[in-house]
Amino acid sequence: MSSLQRLFKQTFIYGLATVLPRMLNFFLVPLYTSPGVLNSVAEYGTVSVIFSWFVIFNVVLAYGMETAFFRFFNKEKNQDEVVGTSTISLILSSLGFFALALIFQNQIAYITEIKVEYIKLVIWILLLDALVIIPFAWLRANEKSMTYAIIKIINVAINLGLNLFFLLALNDWSYHVEILDSICRENYQINYIFIANLIASAVTLLLLLSFYVKVKYNFNTDLWKRMMRYAFPVLIAGLAFSVNETFDRILLSKLLPESIADTQVGMYSACYKLALFMTLFATAYRLGIEPFFFSHAKTENPQKNYAKILEFFVTIGSLILLGVIVFADLLKVIVIRSEDYWEAMSVVPIILLAYLFLGMYHNLSVWYKITDRTKFGAYISIFGAVVTLVLNFWLIPIISYRGSAIATLAAYGSMVLLSYYFGRKYYPIPYNIKKISAYILVSVTFSIISFYFFRENYVVGIGLLSVYMLIIYKFEKQDIQSLLKR
Repeated sequence: MSSLQRLFKQTFIYGLATVLPRMLNFFLVPLYTSPGVLNSVAEYGTVSVIFSWFVIFNVVLAYGMETAFFRFFNKEKNQDEVVGTSTISLILSSLGFFALALIFQNQIAYITEIKVEYIKLVIWILLLDALVIIPFAWLRANEKSMTYAIIKIINVAINLGLNLFFLLALNDWSYHVEILDSICRENYQINYIFIANLIASAVTLLLLLSFYVKVKYNFNTDLWKRMMRYAFPVLIAGLAFSVNETFDRILLSKLLPESIADTQVGMYSACYKLALFMTLFATAYRLGIEPFFFSHAKTENPQKNYAKILEFFVTIGSLILLGVIVFADLLKVIVIRSEDYWEAMSVVPIILLAYLFLGMYHNLSVWYKITDRTKFGAYISIFGAVVTLVLNFWLIPIISYRGSAIATLAAYGSMVLLSYYFGRKYYPIPYNIKKISAYILVSVTFSIISFYFFRENYVVGIGLLSVYMLIIYKFEKQDIQSLLKR
């Protein structure tokens, strides 16, 4: 099997592990936005803010060790030592965080303006999620993609099932089953959402316990120091990414008047979810290419494959961009069940394009990962975070969540340009910039025409989508036929 065939196989399975669970998880959006499930749009805003903090603390608790694990697992002769060292490091740091967080839970609640009852649940979930980082990384490094996929799907299936049970069935069933009556509480919906998450995380850890039984607990201090030196810039980059990806909800809750803040966050977060199709594709692609980058770094002329990979990503990604925008108003009825959220639909094209750029950045980041210049990843991500923060502070008081969407697009766009600029200097890859730029330009132009001039005119929208697909087929005909034959 060729390297590209192997990449597509891995991407498909990781896509299965990412797309199917998130599509199941996607049903939570219509659930949460259905009239009568949550008490208000503002409650969905509260849930969104808490999940934003989740993203930030997940990055802190991982502290770049997952990426360091991939790098040293492929680099070091003694792979068992890499596994043991990284596992012990994550166990100790996670338990340390857990103890401190429980001690200072009231202070955390005060700083974040989140109720202590939610903070307790969040602390437990963060601990459980941190303890599966290395087991999942080990599965990916050993190309056990099917096991990885099954466990991921089980996690979200449990989460979805319990959400449906707690938010839809529990109240009715509690009248007939005494034990259910004891756990049914009024105005407890937000707690139920995080209890479902907690149970799903606990089951996931149980399914991965065999890893902890098999691992050889050898801790090499010198190796750990080298891994941490590699991981620290990844941590900084990850924190910057979390600022770019989720901190806008937190800033919206802080910078807007208190009377409308949570409602604005709720509308923005719900419409933001329509960018999920691009996010799913970009995430699945990243999960497939990251191990591929490292394992093929020493092959003959890997740059040629790296360049082709970005072309494939942009070709498919730009098609997804246009497709979602053409059918956005159909999707909103399916995904966002209440009209109370639809006011924020104007952000959808902006966020979709932003995530196309983010996927491009993940592809471009190969140069600093395989040359051990991860500090550049930190620098670029910090620059993006600064752009995010400056534009959010400036634009939110003026145009609310639209400012957050523009900030996200500007941040990811600038990161693409910086990564490409420095990559040419330190690890030149022959990207076909003219073709990539042409695809993006045509896709964006057609999207603007469809969304802003002929919105909900599906004759025009589908016509533009069909023309774009014909353009892709004309220029990619040989590669498409080759892939289909394989």
